[in-house]
Amino acid sequence: MPAVCSRELCVFSFYTLGVMAGAAEEVSNGAEVVDLLVAMCRAALESSRKSIIFEPYPSVVDPYNPKSLAFSPKKKSYDRLQKALDSIMTIREMTQGPYSSIKKQMDSIDPLAHPLLQWITSSNRSHIVKLPLNRQLKFMHTPHQFLLTSSPPAKEAHFRVARKLYGSTFAFHGSHIENWHSILRNGLVNASCTKLQLHGATYGKGIYLSPVSSVSYGYSGMGKGQHHVTTKQELGKRYNRINTVQQGQSRFLQSRNLNCIALCEVITSKDLQKHGDTWVCPISDHVCTRFFFVYENGQVGDADINTQDIRIEQEIIRAIETKPI
Repeated sequence: MPAVCSRELCVFSFYTLGVMAGAAEEVSNGAEVVDLLVAMCRAALESSRKSIIFEPYPSVVDPYNPKSLAFSPKKKSYDRLQKALDSIMTIREMTQGPYSSIKKQMDSIDPLAHPLLQWITSSNRSHIVKLPLNRQLKFMHTPHQFLLTSSPPAKEAHFRVARKLYGSTFAFHGSHIENWHSILRNGLVNASCTKLQLHGATYGKGIYLSPVSSVSYGYSGMGKGQHHVTTKQELGKRYNRINTVQQGQSRFLQSRNLNCIALCEVITSKDLQKHGDTWVCPISDHVCTRFFFVYENGQVGDADINTQDIRIEQEIIRAIETKPI
């Protein structure tokens, strides 16, 4: 999927050549992934911190005047952007007919809705694929599971070299869903002591991780407010019930109450600082996302998952090494 260059010349060139159109047409093949991208965009835009975390801001060509930008980082209009985002219809509705008719319907609602959707899908620089049921990690207790690689090829290459030297393990990274709009486009970075930092940096600068799910759930905002921490029995029943529902019925674009957590692979060199269940990795190239899990309507996964449990680690490796999707 092409990534959108922030330079205006690139934006106009992409529009003229129709580069973004192909990405948007993948709606019919990856509806829940588009659901997720739209939900992340919405969360960032509705955040009180949007002036900091809604980055990048869209660069969208005006459909009525191809020589100008309807949305531009140089002239931000969060209200107009919100209106266009609200006009994007649900992916369920969008997959019920040919894409040409879908676009026509969107254009009738808001002429900037479809161009914005094109930007949301084409500006994503991560590789995201919905995991089929037979490859999902059942101990995460959610049907919304994704294979997620947000590292550029160069970083992955550096990571593989480091892994051969020091080995690696798995750990969770928790961050509010409003932050993922930027993470998917800019990568997982060390935000300590920067304007992007939301929580404290008790153990110094670095990417904060934990082998224990409950720790990272807290950073994701789960388990607080209207969230309900379910028992293992309830989790098992819910997962089995979800599995009986057809895949197309588990979309969540309409839900405004979403939380998420990433499962990362981290290099186990001496640079990785372990303070009990809180780990800090000061080297960004030593952390790569592997899986992404989304919980809706206040649900929370199993708080007792520990990636250092050999059974859990084997399950993760099995999911990774299964034939590519």
